[in-house]
Amino acid sequence: MNFVVTARKWRPQRFDEVVGQEHITSTLKNAIKENRIAHAYLFTGPRGVGKTTTARILAKALNCQNPKDAEPCNECETCRSIRNNQLMDIIEIDGASNRGIDEIRSLREAVKYAPTRGKYKVYIIDEVHMLTKESFNAFLKTLEEPPEHTIFIFATTDAHKVPLTIISRCQRYDFRRIQLDKIKEMLKKISKEEKIEIDDTTLTIIAKKADGALRDAESYFDQVVSYCQGKIDPDTVTHILNLIDEEVYFKLSDAVLNKNFKTVFEVSDIIYQNGWDFIDFIEGLAEHFRNILTVIITNSSDAIESADIFKKRYFDYAGKFDESDLLRLLNFINKSQQELRFSQNQKLKIEIMLSHLIAFEKTATISDIISNINSVPADNQSFKTTANIPSPVQQSKKKVTGGNNFSTSKEKTTVEEIRQAPNKIPADRTETDFDGIINKWNDFVNVVTSEKGLVLAPALEKLKLLSLNGINLHYTIPDELDKNTIEMHQKYLENKSDEFFGIRLKLNFKDSQEIVESKHNKEIPVKKSSGNEYENFIINELGGEKIE
Repeated sequence: MNFVVTARKWRPQRFDEVVGQEHITSTLKNAIKENRIAHAYLFTGPRGVGKTTTARILAKALNCQNPKDAEPCNECETCRSIRNNQLMDIIEIDGASNRGIDEIRSLREAVKYAPTRGKYKVYIIDEVHMLTKESFNAFLKTLEEPPEHTIFIFATTDAHKVPLTIISRCQRYDFRRIQLDKIKEMLKKISKEEKIEIDDTTLTIIAKKADGALRDAESYFDQVVSYCQGKIDPDTVTHILNLIDEEVYFKLSDAVLNKNFKTVFEVSDIIYQNGWDFIDFIEGLAEHFRNILTVIITNSSDAIESADIFKKRYFDYAGKFDESDLLRLLNFINKSQQELRFSQNQKLKIEIMLSHLIAFEKTATISDIISNINSVPADNQSFKTTANIPSPVQQSKKKVTGGNNFSTSKEKTTVEEIRQAPNKIPADRTETDFDGIINKWNDFVNVVTSEKGLVLAPALEKLKLLSLNGINLHYTIPDELDKNTIEMHQKYLENKSDEFFGIRLKLNFKDSQEIVESKHNKEIPVKKSSGNEYENFIINELGGEKIE
């Protein structure tokens, strides 16, 4: 068999060739230079990131006859023998198939013997977490005090399954997921050496599918090359690996901006027809909006794992999405993701979720609203607001029809009119309004009687109006009980007077000794002046009092 898979053919042979694990390779090289070699190492991390490869390089560097800067020369007889798995001093053991206590006893006996050709006898135990509890216990003493010529290197993807008594006797090195850019760089180098034409977008698709494992990326690379037989394009790779096309996510984000609900069903049908996993789709959608948020906040695409062509497209959303809107979208997607896992009809759930996503309206903070209001010029008559609060201007414009049927016309008033309202009150308003109130009082009593009947009717019939001072309508009544009845229903009478007369009247009782007789049995209030126009309006027109 002439063909060798890429993962084996391009397996690193030196520390410098290990991709993405510089924090480990540099430490091991320095340890070799300073002759600080530990008797046991534990290499842990995700699959396909170089644990076993680094263990082999370390074994080779420790036994190399002509090391260069703590790197194996790969030319001496020892290095060649290790590379061809022919050196008896380098023993690789599969922890999954040699997990019993009998195998560990045999190993304990074998470590006593000196190496045949090299300086060290190195035991590389892969998937060490598969050993049984009894095997670990039998191994403790040997691991703590092995012979000087013996070194143990353990590799595992599940360090939490290894007993702490074993971990404490080892130097632990945690391998990281390999960054997408470094995987792309390695694949690009391989494709160049193999004379395979491949673009950046395709490399990105393969690297993202590998999820930080270089070995997986190289396996996908072989699969894609075998299918395409020449030039490799992104669409073909997406089809082979059954990946979700990123164009779908951009189509959805555009639909959110344009409120295009038709896109929901188009995307749902695309996912269903291609057999894509709905959970993978929603995870990719969350990552897509996260990328938009990253670009908007940082104005950079360095934190995005995507092809260069897509990184540029993310900048097109700058100024179109707001940070708070994106956070709302991401929060909604995250909640929907949890619900989708337990849904019986995931296609329907996705359609509902995407419809809600597109229906979201843009948010506006209170500070933004206030800022916009304050930025409008005072004389800008095009900016208007409907004022439901009765203002002096509105009160003067309200019309009364009389009787039991009455209506008030709601006027629109500008901000400037509200500001200038105290200055627009007619000077003779008190005189005129009191006459109107007297003329319409019987009709007002009839309206109240129709609603309250025997409760208020007897008291209102005995009530005698005296004067109007602002909103204070002074009256007198002979019977103390009737006076109490009026005061008990003061709130109701104020609300009803506002509806009927267009002004919220406050009924104030006056004793007969306080009455000032006039032609129409009313008093004209003496207007007080404090030098402040707003204070004057409150005191004289609204019936307020100044507290010293």
